[in-house]
Amino acid sequence: MALWWAAVVLVLMVGGCAAGGSYTDDEKVIIRQVVDHSSGDQLHEMETRVLKIIGHTPHALTFARFAHRYGRKYESGEDEMKRRYSIFVDSLETIRSHNNKGLPYTLGLNEFADMTWEEFSKDKLGAAQHCSATKKGNHKLTDVVLPLAQDWRKTGIVSPVKNQGSCGSCWTFSTTGALEAAYAQAYGKSVSLSEQQLVDCAGNFNNFGCNGGLPSQAYEYIKYNGGLDSEEAYPYTGKDGACKYSSENAAVRVLDAVNITMGAEDELKHAVGVVRPVSVAFQVISNFRLYTGGVFTSDNCGSDPMDVNHAVVAVGYGVEDGIPYWLIKNSWGADWGLNGYFKMEMGKNMCGVATCASYPIVA
Repeated sequence: MALWWAAVVLVLMVGGCAAGGSYTDDEKVIIRQVVDHSSGDQLHEMETRVLKIIGHTPHALTFARFAHRYGRKYESGEDEMKRRYSIFVDSLETIRSHNNKGLPYTLGLNEFADMTWEEFSKDKLGAAQHCSATKKGNHKLTDVVLPLAQDWRKTGIVSPVKNQGSCGSCWTFSTTGALEAAYAQAYGKSVSLSEQQLVDCAGNFNNFGCNGGLPSQAYEYIKYNGGLDSEEAYPYTGKDGACKYSSENAAVRVLDAVNITMGAEDELKHAVGVVRPVSVAFQVISNFRLYTGGVFTSDNCGSDPMDVNHAVVAVGYGVEDGIPYWLIKNSWGADWGLNGYFKMEMGKNMCGVATCASYPIVA
């Protein structure tokens, strides 16, 4: 019965979208992102509930499958479901409109499609921080010939993509991501490091837990406070807590941090090209949360130090369809973007990507 219902729903959904004449074949593929992973009685229940509350609109079944796939319950009532449905439909329209423009990157449905920009910002982004450490960097350029393309994942030193959850702790994941790569490069073995220790303990270095911080300041904390625990010893909770760190069992120690001069993409490319992955920060704007591939570029984001609101890890660079890009590891889980990564246009300090960049030297 469940399989029969799922087949009927698929026909109704695709037919419903086509009947309106508003979606191309490519756009139907976007909608199927939430179709192909769903089946069973729980889906049937969600579809029944959505149709009862929303009605038989062209997008209602798509929304039901989205809600099922991402475990949405909307338990606060019918008004909440209607509100989320309205946001979801707006996201569908944003995706359709953007992908029809032929820009070098695409948008698609993901777990953020029923969240407002304000909700998303509160959950995933830190407050803008002042990048004072990078006003005058200390990275030294050399005459070495840079590789045409770089991808440190191929060397095995880049750790798996993590998920920061509903906490503006991106700066801690940027810190651990670069530090895990530095440790693996130096010692030939992998380690997973504690973001939670930074959330709980690095406040005296001008960091603010789930409300934001900077990797450069996190490296200073680690340097002067005896090191950083492993993830296993100090596991992530995704919320602010009391500091429980003891330096006796540090998994890694930091000798120093190297800062890229603010906005100097030549320094950043040199560091990423021949040294190792680098912590970077940039300004996330609204449609970036729905990114699915290609080289992200925008005329709407800034490069001012007070604009950057999200810290990540640059793990490489390359060229796609004639556009140079940075290859960057995010902390929104491996299901987002390009298996947890994205590409950002290089050469324009796009969205401030070279504004707050630094990397650690491990002991």
